[in-house]
Amino acid sequence: MRAIRLHSFGPAENLCLEEVPDPVPAAGQVRIDVRASGVHLIETRLRRGIAVGPHRPPPLPITPGAEVAGVVGAVGPGVSADWLGRRVVAQLGREGGYAEQALADLAALYPLPDELADDVAVAAITTGTTARGILGVARLTERDVVLVMSAAGGLGGLFVQAAQAAGALVVGAAGGPAKVERVRTLGADVAVDYRAPDWPEQVRKALAGWEVGVVLDGVGGTLGRQALELLRPGGRFLMYGWASGEPTEIGTRDLVERELTATWAIGPNMVPPGGWRETTTRALHDAAAGVLVPTITRFPLARAAEAHAALESRAAEGKVVLTV
Repeated sequence: MRAIRLHSFGPAENLCLEEVPDPVPAAGQVRIDVRASGVHLIETRLRRGIAVGPHRPPPLPITPGAEVAGVVGAVGPGVSADWLGRRVVAQLGREGGYAEQALADLAALYPLPDELADDVAVAAITTGTTARGILGVARLTERDVVLVMSAAGGLGGLFVQAAQAAGALVVGAAGGPAKVERVRTLGADVAVDYRAPDWPEQVRKALAGWEVGVVLDGVGGTLGRQALELLRPGGRFLMYGWASGEPTEIGTRDLVERELTATWAIGPNMVPPGGWRETTTRALHDAAAGVLVPTITRFPLARAAEAHAALESRAAEGKVVLTV
């Protein structure tokens, strides 16, 4: 089979398409004939040998990729043959997804309904699950004015849709005219380009006296700090990443003097009583029903390096998916 391999840390061009042996499923595993594979921003950092929080660069060589959708083509010992030929989506862990075939534990499989496309399933299984978890922490209502940073991104686009569905007034901030237009089509009441130096003032003017009460921030850095300054007294600031390379700087004085609440929304806070599997099942159901529609940028498997470059340059919109 063909797979994307990384033999040395460095630029996106280090991702190479190679012929490798077909994987053989062990006990409790299946082999998936991959049709779509998800790509994450964190994978671009690990590819360069940079640790991201608890995630450390992997031993090399490696086939990256943590999520795939496709058809079960083989089963390992102890796995029912009933799985053969079934469409599934799976979370693999840390590696193996950028390939024509991938191994997955039986417990990681989610059967796919006919109406759910492979690329949409890949976008939903992790990004959709994460969005559902963060939204559970945010608890948005019709009384909220919500600022979504990176609103054209994989998570940001889902947040815009969910905030609209909750009846909130939604401000979406993204980088560049094309992404701003995309944010408008997703349903944001206000869409601004945060590359403009005066974008915070544009938000204040557009709200015409209303104030931002909730910020969903996955950007961090200077932009995250500007978003924090837009919060009204008593507002809520939810962080779930820092695509800029550094987290938003927040001090105790910010919280005390302005009576703000700041939350790191990733981790135990976002796990509901039913656990992750319940949340993932709901995310897949929402995607199949068209309740949350992920934005997807697609690249063929052979162009995985271009997919990484597009993520790093922030040229891609929404979830990046490799198609096989």
